Amino acid sequence: AQLQASGGGLVPAGGSLRLSCAASGGTFARYTMGWFRQAPGKEREFVAAISWKGGSTYYADSVKGRFTISRDNGKNTAFLQMNSLKPEDTAVYYCAADVNIFGTLRREIREYDYWGQGTQVTVSS
Repeated sequence: AQLQASGGGLVPAGGSLRLSCAASGGTFARYTMGWFRQAPGKEREFVAAISWKGGSTYYADSVKGRFTISRDNGKNTAFLQMNSLKPEDTAVYYCAADVNIFGTLRREIREYDYWGQGTQVTVSS
């Protein structure tokens, strides 16, 4: 599968962005989808994950209540709606697909099989 992330940009603190992750070449509806981010000088970290049909979601504590992950299996696309953005949310955001036969939600980078190229999100103070 190939993943293409988009939607990043420069926003002021308190603003919103919606990231998209378009998938091709695989069975999107059977992938757990996740979003990760990597700030300069820091390790890549988990942000959110969503189950096959979107019925279950899982968030990092740092984004809970501000970010919402969703998916549209008909369009092979996952989304990350980011509200109340903070300067510390500045990072390159990556989408990833977990080919997980049990459909469990996981936060470990090593569990994800396919990765998008990343999209830059910059939040100004």
